[in-house]
Amino acid sequence: QVQLVESGGGLVQAGGSLRLSCVASGRALRNYARGWFRQPPGKDVEFAAGISWNGGRIHYADSLKGRFSISRDNAKNTVNLQMNTLKPEDTAVYYCAAAPSSLSTAATAYDAWGQGTQVTVSS
Repeated sequence: QVQLVESGGGLVQAGGSLRLSCVASGRALRNYARGWFRQPPGKDVEFAAGISWNGGRIHYADSLKGRFSISRDNAKNTVNLQMNTLKPEDTAVYYCAAAPSSLSTAATAYDAWGQGTQVTVSS
């Protein structure tokens, strides 16, 4: 059984940056698509960014393009999310996830999830 553990969340001022990391253990996820989702306060979980198994395909939510960057290191079983120029509306719990399929923006495609890390952006 695979376990995903996120780290790197915290409190940051608007305009600042954070780097989230997600380490997988229990099984290599080399052939899995990896994704980041987020859940703002009082709202549903939403897709943030995703990357295919070999990094050849990357997709971002429209509101995050140009500010967020996803990357992965299959040798280390990790996926990262670099978040720049953060805005108060980026405040959310961020979850990493893994999908045994091609890259998808649908949460239902992902069958492994981390516990989440809180990101709070102050104005």
